[in-house]
Parts: sequence; structure tokens; C-alpha cells
Amino acid sequence: MNEWELEAEIASYYERGGERERLSRNARGRLEFVRMQDLLRRLLPGEGLDVLDVGGATGVHASWLAADGHKVTLVDPVPSQVEVAAQIPGVDAVVGDARDLPCGDAAFDAVLLMGPLYHLTDRGQRVRAVAEARRCARPGGLVAAVTINRTAGWGDYLLFKAGGDDKGISAEASLRVVREGVLQFFDQDLFTTAYLAHPSEVASEFADAGLPGADQYAVQGFPGFIPEMERLIDDESVRAHFLEGLRLIEREPSLIGASNHLLTVAVVPE
Repeated sequence: MNEWELEAEIASYYERGGERERLSRNARGRLEFVRMQDLLRRLLPGEGLDVLDVGGATGVHASWLAADGHKVTLVDPVPSQVEVAAQIPGVDAVVGDARDLPCGDAAFDAVLLMGPLYHLTDRGQRVRAVAEARRCARPGGLVAAVTINRTAGWGDYLLFKAGGDDKGISAEASLRVVREGVLQFFDQDLFTTAYLAHPSEVASEFADAGLPGADQYAVQGFPGFIPEMERLIDDESVRAHFLEGLRLIEREPSLIGASNHLLTVAVVPE
């Protein structure tokens, strides 16, 4: 395997297409998707931007970003996903790796890492990916990255157990992820190798990549751990109230770790 080649088990997982409908097939995915739209639409620095979607898969975010009027370039290491994304109007899609982006310096108003960081289990490689995003962003532009919070895997295990099916994950394995952060050695139909981070780790990696003082936002917040609350995203009578409440707590330091996903955002220095 060369220095930047995608690990075989991760490539295999995405080649099978398991993630292509993840953000739409259940309330959990829809909550994550709606919140990501809400956050990025508020944080992106303007309209008609040049946006780089790194690790953009089949274009689930690139699609709505292009529909919003942005010019989107998508980079992904899985050729079959790039082939799908290339069919989206307004999206240019190319094969590439987050650690060595095939893009020029200061070429984009916003660079989004919506997945790559949590598939890099080595800290140095995560810092490199953020540094590459910074290189490709213009001064005053935005770099935003999604990570999975450290307790997300354990939370999933508890939900599986409460539902009567532990999905073949042992109790000890679920706690090992909380202790060490690396999620692996399990049924690949569930997910694939990933690193689950503490919020402070992500902020530190941004700083080491030349982006100190990053802001952080809980994506789903603690309701994302509770199926009954997740399903409120599909209830039109309370949806607006639900989303407004999440906005009010999205940056609360005592709560940002109590969310399945975290969005870390920094502005590139002028």
C-alpha cells in the first residue's frame, strides 16, 4: 500500500454502497443531514462560492450545495463514488485523497471535510489532511471538518443492546473504543475502520495544521442518542422548535461532546 492509499476495508465498505442512502433512510440520518445543511448554510462565507467537498462520496452534500448556487468540486478516493457524483449538475468530481489534494493553492472559498478525518486513525495524517484543506482555501475562506465524537460507538452499542441485538459487538469492544478511539474489528456491514475523537483533539489538530482558534458545533446534540427524539425531525408540528433548540445548545462547551458528530470550523488567516 502506498503512503496515501485508502485502507482495503474502508475502500471495500464504500464500494459496496452502504453509505449512499445513509442520510435519508432513517430519522438518525435525516437529523444529521438537516443539521449539516443548517450549519453550513449559516457558516459559509457568502453566495456563489467555490467550494471543495473533500471525501464527498456520491455527492450527498455537493448536490444541495450546487443547487444553492455554489460551484462545487468534489474529491473522493473511491472511483465508483466519483462516477456517481460526476453526474450531478454543477459538480466537478475527481479521484483524489484528502492527504494530497489534486487542487491548487488558495483556489476555494470553502473546503469541507465531511468524512475523511474519521477514517484516518493516525493523528499525523489527520493534521496533514487539515493542512491540505488550509492550503487549498483562500485567505478569509472557511475550512470545516466533521468528526465522530468519542462516545458515539458506545452509544450505538447501548442502543443495539436495548433493542435486543448487540450486532455481534462485545461489551468490552465497545468500551475499548471509548478508551482508545479506534473503531475496528467488527461486522463491516455496520461501518468500517474509524477514529472517534474528543472535541479537544480535533481543535488541537486544526491548530497544528495552522488553523488555531477553531469554533466547534454539536451536529445532532444529545437528542441524537435518543431514537424518540431523533424522530422529531420528521414531525412537521415540532420540527422548527426542535431545530431552534439544537441551535441554542450547539456551541455549549459542556454539551458538544454529547453528540454523535461534531463540526469544527476555522477561517484561514488573511
